[in-house]
Amino acid sequence: MRVPDVSISGIGVFLPETVSVEQAVAMGRYSLTEIDLHELAGAAVCGDLPAPEMALRAAREALERCGQRPDELTLLLYADSWHQGPDGWQPQYYLQRHLVGGNLLAVEVRHGCNGMFSAMELAAGFLRTGPPQAGDRPQAALLVAADNFGTPLMDRWSMGPGYVAGDGASAVVLTTAPGFARLLAVGSAAVPEAEEMHRGGEPLFPPGPTVGRSLDFTARNAAFRNRAIADGTGTAVLLRVHQRTLQLVERTLAEADIGIGDITRVAYMNYSREIVEQRCMAALNLPMSMSTWDFGRTVGHLGASDQIVSLDYLLRTGALVPGDHLLMLGVGPGVTLSCAVIKILSQPPWCG
Repeated sequence: MRVPDVSISGIGVFLPETVSVEQAVAMGRYSLTEIDLHELAGAAVCGDLPAPEMALRAAREALERCGQRPDELTLLLYADSWHQGPDGWQPQYYLQRHLVGGNLLAVEVRHGCNGMFSAMELAAGFLRTGPPQAGDRPQAALLVAADNFGTPLMDRWSMGPGYVAGDGASAVVLTTAPGFARLLAVGSAAVPEAEEMHRGGEPLFPPGPTVGRSLDFTARNAAFRNRAIADGTGTAVLLRVHQRTLQLVERTLAEADIGIGDITRVAYMNYSREIVEQRCMAALNLPMSMSTWDFGRTVGHLGASDQIVSLDYLLRTGALVPGDHLLMLGVGPGVTLSCAVIKILSQPPWCG
């Protein structure tokens, strides 16, 4: 989707201290073989700090950095991929109570690891039309993502093949007013025939958490691959994911009116080196030096926050400067694929 006249004015991040893979090995939670195979360095671990509280801290930082008044926001989207609090309760209301108030639409976005992309796509459409009472004044939306994976039904060190789970939160302020960056295009696609990849052979009912079943994407992926190999569909499905990824990137770049040669850096999922290289960088014919893997390997896979946290890191370290373009790419259960292109217009005031 081409996104005219929607800017990014603020970014906020909350990252706790990291636990190294060597510490995890000493605790009996990770293996030396995995270190050699995946070259991951550690994961951010926040203990018992609730995800909504992390989201609140990231949101406050994003608003403070750009001087946006919370009571002038017109939309709040809260993306997450893991449990946020008591069943029957939704986390966006925590931010309404403690930060933004009740005079705006607030919605939880349950779109897994691609939740922030979905939030950007939804917010961009919302801001371009605006609420009826808005008139001509600029509109602003707050997008947040947060997850704490340190729960009994999750082992962060074996969450999935080629990655470990990190805790953290991110926030973005999108606005129709001028900002330090432009969201040029954002879009998504799906490969429905790969729906079972993240479900495996688990029953749909009763839902796993209601019967104390842990989340293990490694086991689910293995079950899917074994079935796909048995019926001869495995290679075709994986090839389809690859093809759809390239098609989505090509479409999003065209909507942004740039080519792959205009991209300065690429923010992908915080996965192992071989996954980032094979599924993303080599597929795009780009060197690993343009990726954010060196940073992502130190904090772990942060649910829906990987790309935004990487964007913040690139800005703070001077790896993105005015005129640069960032390609953000994600994959999540579904299988869903998401892509966005951001152009840096000026140095953010907090990076001066």
